[in-house]
Amino acid sequence: MSLEALKSALPDYAKDLRLNLSSLAMEEVLSRQQRAGTFVAAAIASRNAEVTRAVVGEFAAQLSPEALTAAKAAAAIMGMNNIYYRFSHLVGGEYATMPAKLRMTVIGRPGVEKVDFELWSLAVSAVNGCGMCMEAHEKVVREAGLSREQIQAGVRIAATVHAVAVALDGEAALAG
Repeated sequence: MSLEALKSALPDYAKDLRLNLSSLAMEEVLSRQQRAGTFVAAAIASRNAEVTRAVVGEFAAQLSPEALTAAKAAAAIMGMNNIYYRFSHLVGGEYATMPAKLRMTVIGRPGVEKVDFELWSLAVSAVNGCGMCMEAHEKVVREAGLSREQIQAGVRIAATVHAVAVALDGEAALAG
């Protein structure tokens, strides 16, 4: 499935999402790798097979094999970290000071530029709603030189991809 097919699958009430997908697919404040990887990581985080297939189908060719693997890894590792760190942040107490004791070596050696992996991790954290992780990754990408506009673009991609998944899941539930 392509991005065009995904846009066509959206109901009329989601016209804004269709338009946002089109404009974000051409977002110029991010590098090609940053944009494509953000789409892929956010799609995987959306947990919608149709969205994931369409987005990976559209953007995988814009990424090296290493970058595609890193975008997938960002979605996977943040799937774990967002749950753990959201728990320790919200519950607080001793949990916030205890070592996580979870392997996350991919964050230190993602196989792509660290700033790109961190941007993808930020996008996934936005989809998963982990404030602690969003703050940490936003700080890292800012220190690495990304502008607020670039960071916002990454989060706009994540928000739109997630919203497309929500709309399609809702339609599937109503049809079933």
